[in-house]
Amino acid sequence: MDIKYSFTYWGSDHLSPTQFIQDIHAAGFDGAELFLTPTDGTSKEFMVAIDAIRKENPDFYFITLQLPFPQQETAAAHIQVMEENYRKLADLQPLFINSHTGRDYFSFDDNCRIIDAALNFSVKNGVRILHETHRGRFSFHTATLLPYLKKFPEIELVGDFSHFCTVSESMLADQKEILQQIVPHVAHIHARVGYEQGPQVNDPQAPEWQGHLQQFASWWQQIIDARKLGGQSLFTITPEFGPAPYMPTAPYSRRALSNQWDNNVFIREYLRRLLR
Repeated sequence: MDIKYSFTYWGSDHLSPTQFIQDIHAAGFDGAELFLTPTDGTSKEFMVAIDAIRKENPDFYFITLQLPFPQQETAAAHIQVMEENYRKLADLQPLFINSHTGRDYFSFDDNCRIIDAALNFSVKNGVRILHETHRGRFSFHTATLLPYLKKFPEIELVGDFSHFCTVSESMLADQKEILQQIVPHVAHIHARVGYEQGPQVNDPQAPEWQGHLQQFASWWQQIIDARKLGGQSLFTITPEFGPAPYMPTAPYSRRALSNQWDNNVFIREYLRRLLR
């Protein structure tokens, strides 16, 4: 299995798009995960920077993030904004679109309408759309995700299991059979270590979090193994430790308790040694 690693622009917006792309390429990352708004100049600068890198490394890839922000949060409005975002992002020709899809408080039927619209767009426009497992979305909880997977067996997920841990206030020890049904749908990993009370530990290198790191690594290996069985030869991972305030901070000073860049490089190197 050829595993490639991307770096998220989330938390690096103090850097210009050109500087960011140059920095992560120099650090040995294979791609970038970007929240793009195609109508602004930032997206154009990203595309120029990526094209320049591809002259040296033709396989450098990028992933785009779709976040719907309708003025009225109804299923119909969600679909309209989502499809508009998809159209703009598809024109940029990403490796795939990582979609924040549906809402946790929408009905099952409304979320199914939204997922169906996403799948139809993907087929009609020839762009892969993956749906992130995330708090606040249709995919926020392990058990409630299963009916959607049964109805849409072709669905592909971005696996960020830290959200499952937070929602369940557990390390999912009693949900192994449920996870086994989710794992084969995961086509991209957000490699962040969460815990029972939050989606991000303060430092994945700290000894007190080694049990959590090993548990997440076990899940990630299960995902890789499932993809291998399916005959897949390439898999992408984005180490996704985020900035403050997602990153835990010290009181009063609000100083981040560890370094986002260092955390994500550490996770990449850890997984390079571990995953097979």
